[in-house]
Amino acid sequence: MSDAAQPTAAEVRAAAEAVKTALDRHLAAVERRSGEDDPAVLEAFNQLAAAAEVYDELLYDRYDEVTPFEIPGAEELPPYAGPEEPNAISVLIRRDYAVVEPQRLRAQAQRVEAAEYEAAGGLAEDAAATVPGALGILFGEFEPDEIASRHKEFGLEEGDSTLWVTAADETPEAGEWLEAPFEHIDPQGVVCRFDVSAVFDDEDESDEEDDLEFVEDEDEAEDSDADEDEDADEDMDEVEGAER
Repeated sequence: MSDAAQPTAAEVRAAAEAVKTALDRHLAAVERRSGEDDPAVLEAFNQLAAAAEVYDELLYDRYDEVTPFEIPGAEELPPYAGPEEPNAISVLIRRDYAVVEPQRLRAQAQRVEAAEYEAAGGLAEDAAATVPGALGILFGEFEPDEIASRHKEFGLEEGDSTLWVTAADETPEAGEWLEAPFEHIDPQGVVCRFDVSAVFDDEDESDEEDDLEFVEDEDEAEDSDADEDEDADEDMDEVEGAER
């Protein structure tokens, strides 16, 4: 990095003060937290992580030094601390969809509804007339994996999704967690997780665009060099013609 592009000492100092402020806010939020998943603590954590990242970058750009600590991103999990040989696992899945074609969604549900009542020898009810009713019919008829693979047929658009595998020593008692299935998950018991998000695609596209711009710059430079060589050849021909 050139000297002109380097941050000033005052900017580095301001970033350090921002870290101190964020650190105090984080401690205050932790002291006042109302539970394990207090949103105020999470927000303070993210602010501290962002401030530390800015300071680390400015410190490196200005002084070629780094901080002796690293704050993990919000998406990272703590080190696994579950049983070495788990006797049970839980698979937690979340998939988000946008209802982009409600008419298609209702039409698919109406077909399922009509077929079920026809087979039962009765008249079909109109539960599929609403989006919530149609969703209840379709998710009751099809497995979640099938809906994921055929989501466009149901008028849905995929959003973010995540899958967590957690380990335990014993299988929970039947019906033990059904009322609150996603509470009391210990992050240190997560064996692995897999995330799918358009955010990752955007980052890849951005990298590709940067690479493309770099290639285009190289091509432009080569074309410019070729033009200069051609002009130089023309000038030389004119000189030789004048000498003759």
